[in-house]
Amino acid sequence: MNPVGADAVTGGAAGWPDGTFANPVLAGFHPDPSVCRVGDDYYLACSSFEYFPGVPLFHSRDLVHWEQIGNALDRPGQLTLPVDMPSSAGVYAPTLRHHDGRFWLIVTNCADGGGTLICTATDPAGPWSDPVRVPGVDGIDPDLAWDADGTCWCTYAGIAQVRLDPETGRTVGPVRRLWSGAPGAQAPEAPHLYRIGDHWYLLIAEGGTERGHAVSIARATRPDGPYEPGPANPILTHRGTHRPIQNTGHADLVQGPDGSWWLVLLGVRPGGGTPGWHVLGRETFLAPVTWVDGWPVVGDLAPVMPAPPWAAHPVPAPPVRDDFDADRLHPRWVSVRSRPAEVWSLAVRPGWLTLRARGASPDAPDVTFVGRRQQHPSCRVRTLVDPADGHGGLVVRLDERHHYDIEVGGGEVRVVARIGSVRSTPATRPVGAGPVHLRIEVLAPAPGDWHPAKEPDLLRLGVEHPDGTFDVLAELDGRYLSTEVAGGFTGRVIGMYAARGDVAFDWFDYEPC
Repeated sequence: MNPVGADAVTGGAAGWPDGTFANPVLAGFHPDPSVCRVGDDYYLACSSFEYFPGVPLFHSRDLVHWEQIGNALDRPGQLTLPVDMPSSAGVYAPTLRHHDGRFWLIVTNCADGGGTLICTATDPAGPWSDPVRVPGVDGIDPDLAWDADGTCWCTYAGIAQVRLDPETGRTVGPVRRLWSGAPGAQAPEAPHLYRIGDHWYLLIAEGGTERGHAVSIARATRPDGPYEPGPANPILTHRGTHRPIQNTGHADLVQGPDGSWWLVLLGVRPGGGTPGWHVLGRETFLAPVTWVDGWPVVGDLAPVMPAPPWAAHPVPAPPVRDDFDADRLHPRWVSVRSRPAEVWSLAVRPGWLTLRARGASPDAPDVTFVGRRQQHPSCRVRTLVDPADGHGGLVVRLDERHHYDIEVGGGEVRVVARIGSVRSTPATRPVGAGPVHLRIEVLAPAPGDWHPAKEPDLLRLGVEHPDGTFDVLAELDGRYLSTEVAGGFTGRVIGMYAARGDVAFDWFDYEPC
């Protein structure tokens, strides 16, 4: 078997600088990618865990350049994340598909009262429907696939499968065990089912989403099996290597504009010494696929890749500054667990984002916070904040127990470091009344600057003066805001918070450096 367009990608076409593209194609905390093609357009969804709105959605014309167009779960009635829900719980691993003129998204909300949910839309930018609950599917990472007679199959982590009426959420018949990868392999999950040529292919992840992560495949002549494992499994893994991209897994297959096959998947970019710390979270990467004797073979996965053989379709880079002049927040802005209308406003003080405190600091699970994912190893974040009678500022957040803050209020600027059970204040500085420029710089080490205990990056927190000079109050080791230290499934999110009263932000800059 040699599916249509399955010859090796030798690529390079118009619009690709130097005939290459850069991985990841979606940088920062964008894990568990699921992709579908509709005509000349591609759409991709990712996990969002404890952040609201949930399930970010992206559009591309070339599989490399992606632009966020919305979030599938952007209304409180669609997504409930309780305040007592742990970080890294919440919304896990969506599957995005297009069938019979509609977009379908199935996802798991791992919070109490959540479960498996299905939403639909005619436009992936939204609005998306209220969720239909699927009580008969009790595992994470659910997938949807339709066979020729319209039967819908739901396959999920385990790996188990059941027939499903996606309109009602009702399962039909018994749950069947299909295939769970290599005997004894940890965490068989992330299944996706495809009809390609004469076979049904079952793509899964195994080995856990850490350094042992891998992608494996099996095939059958029927969607419900029995399944024959691929002869070269795993078809992708970087475990036990020195490759700069690690934890490779949780993949989804898609055809390119020319009919060639590609794989979107998650991976991480560890930095520093040993064991290596990844701070941006699990990111979305792209790799080419060829077919040999009816089985997919994944090509090289590297930070710099040969360009595909079709024209590039770049998208506008997000602006460095958000002036908060619009009547709504861009979909890239997220909050922790919820964003009730009474704790934020763009209208109370036009041209400013006003936040009203709930929790007393970023330690609190209900902190009033609006932030965006860190997407570059080195970046500069700045804001002009007017605390008035309140307290608030900037925070680099991994979770409630791992964050660095620079806060202004009560005539003082202070740096706060929360690392596990330790909360310290490394620096304070008096400040006059009125708005204050706060600044955080994240600095990755220079190439070759390595030793066994080298930090993955340094964070400098301080105040910017009117002439642009940066008064650094504290320089902190970035390893303590990494998944290897904190645990969990997310990456850094940088933004603004209120810890007491009403705090107003005139603008927010995020700039790679």
